[in-house]
Amino acid sequence: MSSIRLYILGALADEGEMHGHQLRQLAEKEHIDEWTEVTVGGLYGALKRLAAEGLIEEARTERSGSYPERLVWRITRAGSIALAQLREQGLREIVYRADPFDLAMSRPDLEQADRIPDLVAARLSELRAMLASNEARDAMIEQYLSPLEQHVMQHKAARLRADIAWLEELVSRLPELLAHEKSRKDDR
Repeated sequence: MSSIRLYILGALADEGEMHGHQLRQLAEKEHIDEWTEVTVGGLYGALKRLAAEGLIEEARTERSGSYPERLVWRITRAGSIALAQLREQGLREIVYRADPFDLAMSRPDLEQADRIPDLVAARLSELRAMLASNEARDAMIEQYLSPLEQHVMQHKAARLRADIAWLEELVSRLPELLAHEKSRKDDR
């Protein structure tokens, strides 16, 4: 599943023909890099790849003032078919990546066990800061979003809240869990 392909094809299908700079401006306006893994800087390379695959095509070139000529792109019939597949795939496919924290926590260095509570507390603090930043950003841009977009934007905050709740439980149980790990190691 390629989010950048979905974004570009969707933008051209929904917004109409655009040149790369217009697409970049749309992505910046929508703060796309804050709620997807799409990077604004990656748009130009992706446009070239989509054109090479026949999913978009040059509609025309434009020149405005002293700016260089710009290629204006449109989605092709093949691009529309690919977009429909990407939209369905995006709605069906569950992406939940493993967090290296889990592996590190499950295999602690028990000789450094006294440092673990501070490291976990720092992680918890960082997640709380991420949530506060996310909520502030959402409040700032909420007026520009449709109700559906607002709801989608809440997904990241919901995931952060779940991680925070899980870590808070871990912090409360950490002394007991580390003691158990030490006793297991001593029994070997």
